[in-house]
Amino acid sequence: MGEYPIERWRETIEAGWSGATPLDDAALRGAVEGTVAALDAGDLRVASPPATPGGEWVTHAWIKEAILLYFRMRVSEPVRAGDLEFFDKVPLKRDLAATGVRVVPPGVARYGSFLEKGVILMPGYVNIGARVGEGTMVDTWATVGSCAQVGARVHLSGGVGIGGVLEPPQAAPVIIEDDCFIGSRAIVVEGVRVRAGAVLGAGVVLTASTVVMDVRGAEAVETRGEIPERAVVIPGYRPKKFPAGNFGVPCALIIGTRSESTDRKTSLNDALREYGVSA
Repeated sequence: MGEYPIERWRETIEAGWSGATPLDDAALRGAVEGTVAALDAGDLRVASPPATPGGEWVTHAWIKEAILLYFRMRVSEPVRAGDLEFFDKVPLKRDLAATGVRVVPPGVARYGSFLEKGVILMPGYVNIGARVGEGTMVDTWATVGSCAQVGARVHLSGGVGIGGVLEPPQAAPVIIEDDCFIGSRAIVVEGVRVRAGAVLGAGVVLTASTVVMDVRGAEAVETRGEIPERAVVIPGYRPKKFPAGNFGVPCALIIGTRSESTDRKTSLNDALREYGVSA
């Protein structure tokens, strides 16, 4: 980051976000466009990983403000990819081959996102501000929302929805850490954090308010907003009383733990077989 005027960009963007500087100010436009270009190159990221194991991610609100200002500054125009035509404010990523990324038509990564070396993007979608780690698979019709942070060696199965969190700028994005497996049609939104090595079975839905019930012990333990490292998770229901009667409310059940003694592939297969998790 040393080659970029980070502090000057941040101060300029924060002034523009507050309204103290008009959108047509040249310095503001330069700071916004420079920030989005640095995101696209992978030199900046919306959220930084923990400095120490088990620590907290740090969200950089001013970078999210830059993305929002970028939308305001641009006008929609035709974007062509061979015979395909789009009409949008944000162009597509370019020079993917030079970065060692494979994108299968009609997969789309938007300018301002960053895909590390070895990423495979099937016909899915990666939005601006998102970052996808080395060797990760974004399978068919999986989507990575704006500012989401997806780690290395992750598998996002077909139809997975990783939500975007742009506003408010200070809100944490969705975070999927290294070596996770996210099963088909699972949904993770509203800044939920899935810690390293976790397995989400098919159809798991995680929002900020979803109750996560750890049933590995003698008594269930309820949490929200986070999945522990190497946890094996499946969809579940718990009874809740309403004026009209008792009904099942969706929740997520932590039913097991991936083994540390086996490699990722074997551990994943064991988890699916032992706990009956659908992928």
